[in-house]
Amino acid sequence: MGSNKLEVSVEVLPYLRVYKDGTIERIAGTEVTPADLDPQTASDPLYHNSLNILVSKADIVVLSVDYRRSPEHPLPAAYEDSWAALQWVASHSGGGGSEAWLKESVDFGRVFLAGDSAGANISHHMAIRAGLTRIEGLKIHGIVMIHPYFWGEEPIGSEVKDPIRKAMVDCWWRFVCPSEKGGDDPLMNPFVDGAPSLSGLACDRVMCVCCREGHIERSREAVLREIDEEWVAGDGGDYGDRRGGSCISHLQSLL
Repeated sequence: MGSNKLEVSVEVLPYLRVYKDGTIERIAGTEVTPADLDPQTASDPLYHNSLNILVSKADIVVLSVDYRRSPEHPLPAAYEDSWAALQWVASHSGGGGSEAWLKESVDFGRVFLAGDSAGANISHHMAIRAGLTRIEGLKIHGIVMIHPYFWGEEPIGSEVKDPIRKAMVDCWWRFVCPSEKGGDDPLMNPFVDGAPSLSGLACDRVMCVCCREGHIERSREAVLREIDEEWVAGDGGDYGDRRGGSCISHLQSLL
């Protein structure tokens, strides 16, 4: 008697499994915030609730981009969605656009890009792209990168002593980015040939927060080297070093 059990084609732990019949089983990141006034609400509850607190305390407007994800939408889909979101926001400057609350509440001359992990990586690339391709009606003043997800083929720091973790993160990137360069793709490694320079960055300030222990080592080296080598020390960069925690512990601390 035949078995109905699906055969696994690829495992990208702890996030998902892809079966040989094409079925995708997402293990993490499956929760969504129930729709309230806006039926399109589909954000992760942890981020949604944390950002609500941030908005309330800081008296700011936050837009969270629900970009498309792999494997259904391989990179650069997430970057293109984020760029489209910036353009959509800018379309509301000068009285344009369809969302009255944006036109009435947002100072389009004081915009900051922020994200954690992959979102920090995307913020980095959006700020560079905005410096090369001006978005009319939008002035980006800074980027905030929390535990930014940068990587590379050559092990550095704690990666050398933990080849299992290194192999796991290598697997993540190769799965989402169909590139023969692997971890040295310019989207992931900001120091390889072909990676965009910070000389054309669209903003004046960069703030980075990283865990001192228990997180991806390349984050710290990458951002420190960017700040030290391409910016005048003290004029454009701010670096925060958190002891311990995970890539979402900053969100949990708000709740």
